[in-house]
Amino acid sequence: MTDFWLISVPLDKTSLTSVEKLKRTAAKTNLASCSKFAIPELKVGILDSLLSVSDDLSKLDTLTESVIKKTCQRMREVMEQSGDKVLENALANGVDLMSYVTKFQWDIAKYPTALPLSSLADIINKEVSQVETELKSRAAAYNNVKASLQSLKHKDGNLQTFSLNEIVRKEDLVVSEYLTTLLVVVTRGSYLQWERTYESLSKFVVPRSSRKLHEDKEGGIFSVTLFKRAVCEFKAKALESKFIVREYSFDLEEKTLQDMKQLNVLKKEQYGIFVRWLKVNFSGVFIAWIHLKALRVFVESVLRYGLPVNYQALLLQTDRKHSKKLREELSSLFMHLDPTASMTDVSCDIPGLSQQEYFSYICFHISTNVLEIS
Repeated sequence: MTDFWLISVPLDKTSLTSVEKLKRTAAKTNLASCSKFAIPELKVGILDSLLSVSDDLSKLDTLTESVIKKTCQRMREVMEQSGDKVLENALANGVDLMSYVTKFQWDIAKYPTALPLSSLADIINKEVSQVETELKSRAAAYNNVKASLQSLKHKDGNLQTFSLNEIVRKEDLVVSEYLTTLLVVVTRGSYLQWERTYESLSKFVVPRSSRKLHEDKEGGIFSVTLFKRAVCEFKAKALESKFIVREYSFDLEEKTLQDMKQLNVLKKEQYGIFVRWLKVNFSGVFIAWIHLKALRVFVESVLRYGLPVNYQALLLQTDRKHSKKLREELSSLFMHLDPTASMTDVSCDIPGLSQQEYFSYICFHISTNVLEIS
């Protein structure tokens, strides 16, 4: 799995020499690819403001990555059978995520560089928070339609709940001024008991009127004809023998069928609308996230390396299996920036970097596992 590390070093002579050595070593050993990451000139503001913005950006980074993952997971759930194509639909500005990151260009129209850093953070925060809120409501609305349809279909229902539309025909039922036909659920082990006793559950049952209309591994549905005035007595006696009488009428089933058709149409409409919304907003939030990473690099570079603003941002693209070796190489090359920086935090396999890890250079992790669902 490939990941990106966004690092920043000052433009002093030693660091520039180290950068050139890093590029040569990375290319020679295939540890990583290394390229410049273009961050525009931004308004610095005062130190207290920078410290506050730094903290806000850190929290916003966590929120944004979370919303990206939620949006992608919803896309996977909604697309159902097309879930394997989620990767094809999870794009940023119409291109795949790797291409967007490696060819990143700051969107000055959406995030004007003349604005204070806090204002840029607010723009991203409002954008991401709005997507998170709307995602919840849209997902709930779509899931309600889906659940309603599922409850009518009773795909996984048992003999007491599933639809009888395709099982019961009009000729199976006797309906007259005095007579009616009931449908009774009988378990497989009780077939013989049913045949022997159903006529005695009420003295108003029509003899030899029971027929098996449907059967599955659990049991069967039997019809029985009796006088209407005996229905309540029959139901009570049947229940005592663990025979369940199902409520049924053609009018009710016809209404259910119409409801299913309407819900199917509504689900198809909602599907198209929701998938389009997910694709557009996944793109928007991912783009905001990369701009946020750029903001964090800028702010931390000013705080760490001081004024005037004088740093170089680099994008390292590396395979996770090379993480530890690359971290050691970076530590060796840039130790002069802060000899006190400890390597004890980096003794793990490093799929990613925690916010608490400190290195002699600035480093932010851009994880490409945002499409992975835990």
